[in-house]
Amino acid sequence: MVRYHITVTGLVQGVGFRYFVYHSASKSGLTGWIRNCYDDSVELEVQGEIKSLDKFITELRRGNGFSEVENIISAVIDIKENEKSFRITY
Repeated sequence: MVRYHITVTGLVQGVGFRYFVYHSASKSGLTGWIRNCYDDSVELEVQGEIKSLDKFITELRRGNGFSEVENIISAVIDIKENEKSFRITY
């Protein structure tokens, strides 16, 4: 089990990117959250098994067909033990 803090830059706001990420994470059994940032990037924390996370990050890079991901910056952070789902925050 591992948890990442991820910042995604590019055309990722106003194009359904958060909902795409929410559905991707949920179907993969990952937990965490995602939100828009004031600098037009998107920030998220995601937690799960490494194999699922690798697949998830590959999907992030591709985007949803409307988004254009320029860069993904990730860092390993502490796991949250009792987290049950992935959610969109504001």
